[in-house]
Amino acid sequence: MAAGPAGPAAAGPTEADWAAAVAAVRGLPADGRVLLICHVNPDGDALGSMLGFGLGLRRLGVRQLQATFPGPPEVPEPFRALPGLELLVPAAQADPAPDLVICFDAASDSRLGELADRLTGPGTALVLDHHASNTGFGDVNLVDPAAAATSVVAEELLARLGVTLDAGIAECLYVALSTDTGSFRFDATTAAVHEMAARLLATGIRPGDISRRVFDSRPFGAVRLFGEVLGRARLEPGAAAGHGLVWTYATLDDLARHEQRPYVLEALIDPVRCTAEADVSCVVKQTGPGEWAVSLRSKGATDVSRVAVALGGGGHRLAAGFTGRGTVDEVVEQIRAELAVSESSGGAGRPT
Repeated sequence: MAAGPAGPAAAGPTEADWAAAVAAVRGLPADGRVLLICHVNPDGDALGSMLGFGLGLRRLGVRQLQATFPGPPEVPEPFRALPGLELLVPAAQADPAPDLVICFDAASDSRLGELADRLTGPGTALVLDHHASNTGFGDVNLVDPAAAATSVVAEELLARLGVTLDAGIAECLYVALSTDTGSFRFDATTAAVHEMAARLLATGIRPGDISRRVFDSRPFGAVRLFGEVLGRARLEPGAAAGHGLVWTYATLDDLARHEQRPYVLEALIDPVRCTAEADVSCVVKQTGPGEWAVSLRSKGATDVSRVAVALGGGGHRLAAGFTGRGTVDEVVEQIRAELAVSESSGGAGRPT
């Protein structure tokens, strides 16, 4: 029964927000129905946070529980061993009027596709997220831009609900935490992140096995595809006020030629962002005719979230994305233009 956006995230959840979230879960009737939703094309943080929290709800005795995401009901290969996958249902089978809907890792309801209407139903809408660009679209919003991953917020809420971590919950949250911190390499990796990882590892999960599945396993066709796509990368040293831009793109024809699923392209940003001469890196991935999923990264000199928000997306200062439309050249030109706007205004970007 969300009434609409309540404003962007600021300093993070207040004690009143946490109390409202706990009350929303604790106040479920004995036969209460819960629907968990994460964003389209779910990544490790979205799936891991959602499934880990779902397993926690099971420990609380919630039985009428579904988890879902918009679009084709296909879980990317690296996440097909996650505990809790039995909770997943296709979007078309998701409860149309749950008593409680909980949204994970989505900065706006536009990322929920055909499931966005669940937020305006008769039940309470609870949002867990860590994107600074979050629009506050739930009835209760637990949005912490200082959190390294949505799983940080999920773990805190589970603790406040009195849920003790077990290996299943911990594996889901560990996958979420490790993917959004780049295997604990990104600037968001704080002492608190390592403390959380230690709590998760204390349940007995095996980080080596998890990392091999999530980060170090790739079909040979994907290896060949990466080589081709990286071979067309372009470096523009003068872009982003001289900090440099490197970009490349992948088409649906590329995927078909190498017989690969779209999820394999999610890891492509990592070898692109290694380019020493560029602060900003970009991968443009075709999702349909004239439609592209754009991933943006910065090493620190540029706030790529301002670019993404200006182009209809969202994210963080160092990692963001949006959906582009037109030709790949038109999409990249939009990025160049927004980088120039952001720099010329002292990093403030356009009002959003």
